[in-house]
Order: sequence, then structure tokens, then C-alpha cells
Amino acid sequence: MRQKARYNACMNMTVKITKIGNSAGIVLSKEMLAKLRVGLGDTVYFTETPDGIRMTPSDPQFEAKMKAAEAIMREDRDILKVLAK
Repeated sequence: MRQKARYNACMNMTVKITKIGNSAGIVLSKEMLAKLRVGLGDTVYFTETPDGIRMTPSDPQFEAKMKAAEAIMREDRDILKVLAK
């Protein structure tokens, strides 16, 4: 099975941490928001990986649960068809 590339050298971006009230934050460019397919008010998730921190617009725990559910649905397709009637 071929793995997808994890990063694209063209997407490297440097941002500065800025003060926002009593907190700290980063400002993402329009281009980065477009690449992430997120906008104001959306939620992003940070996950610690062996390579560092990953930021994604989708919940990694939800993705794992959906993969498990899809595997069960594939394995038990006939049983699920009977139950759906």
C-alpha cells in the first residue's frame, strides 16, 4: 500500500505567535485557510505525532471511529441488510 506524502515543501509557512487579550494566537493567511478548507468560527484540531504537531480541520478520533465502523459494515454486510428490513 502506497502512503500519501505528508507534507509539501511549497506549503511551508512561518507564523508568529501574537498576544490576543490574555491569550496567545497565530494568524493564518487566506491561502492557508483555503488549503485547510476552514474559515472564521471553524474548529481545527492539533494532534501530537512523532514528527511534531499536526493541525487538521477534522477530528482524528472521529476519523478513527468511522474507519472502524466502515470495517464492521464491510464484514457484516449481510447481517446489516437483514436488520435494515
